[in-house]
Amino acid sequence: MTTILRRAVLGQALLGAAALTLSTGLASAQQMTTVKVGMVRTITSGSTMMAIERGYYKEVGINIEYENLDTSATALASLAQNQFQVVMGGISAGYFNALEKDLPVVMTISRASTPIGHNLMLRTDLVDTVKTPKDLKGRVIATNGPGSISTYEISKMIEPHGLTLNDVDVKIFPFTQYSLAFRNKAVDAGLVIPPWTTELAVGGFAKPFIDADVAVQPSPLAISVEFINRDWAAKNPEVARNYYIATLRGVRDYCQAYHSGSIRQEMEQVLIKTGTERRPEMIAGTWPARDPYGAMRPESLLDMQKWFVTNKYATKEFPIERLVDLSFVEYARQKLGPFEVENKASKLKGCGL
Repeated sequence: MTTILRRAVLGQALLGAAALTLSTGLASAQQMTTVKVGMVRTITSGSTMMAIERGYYKEVGINIEYENLDTSATALASLAQNQFQVVMGGISAGYFNALEKDLPVVMTISRASTPIGHNLMLRTDLVDTVKTPKDLKGRVIATNGPGSISTYEISKMIEPHGLTLNDVDVKIFPFTQYSLAFRNKAVDAGLVIPPWTTELAVGGFAKPFIDADVAVQPSPLAISVEFINRDWAAKNPEVARNYYIATLRGVRDYCQAYHSGSIRQEMEQVLIKTGTERRPEMIAGTWPARDPYGAMRPESLLDMQKWFVTNKYATKEFPIERLVDLSFVEYARQKLGPFEVENKASKLKGCGL
């Protein structure tokens, strides 16, 4: 074959390959599946934002459309109606009520796990008066919702000291209003989560009093999770599995950043860019941990359920198989393999250590 002929054949082959690549790309674009996600924004949302920014979802043919939520409790009805396919937020009475109604929703993956960095913080001017948890009797304690996981945490913190929720005055405040509530002395204490733990301490409004990571048992505690529409997942099993492959990749990036690995700065920039947390000083501290395998401890979930029933927020207890479906993250674990922390010098607990 002459040199000219070889070049002609090679040129045709390259053009054919380019055409195939283009047509495949167009086909992939046409085959992209949109997954609608309702999300309560927290620092741990950085994993999802990173997965979007790095194109992990698009690599598996998924386009993410997300909507910010104030609470996951009210979004579960929308999830059951398939207006969302996934909802991210805290475990609440609303979830157990949804199970009682046999709505097609189920927990799939932990979104924040011990150490979570939650604290029952005390108003600064009371530190010389309220010296032990027993001294909280009759005091006003803030929570972000009556049937929220925060209320469960408060109860678990004070019960060992002979107090119940009936012995304190629980008031509802959004986390964004905690600083104002403490400053105006509308509350004496409150269950606070990052980054507001840092905000209240730096502002001088409140001081750490009871550490949830120590006081709330059983542990590890999963307080924020992802919920999925079971019917949608059953009809779209491949999409659901691929969604969690991309999700777990983002979780592992978050865990590397949590341990101050090489990805930390990029994760911080993504948190700011996406508006998840625009204050650099709030991002600089220790974050809530995540499990790099998405695991949740059954004993903890069953204890939460029992507490919600005992305290009349729910009426029925379900077996662990109905509370959580880990099949999606187990599939993702098999595909991604083991996780190893990059920064061997990290002393932080959680996120793989």
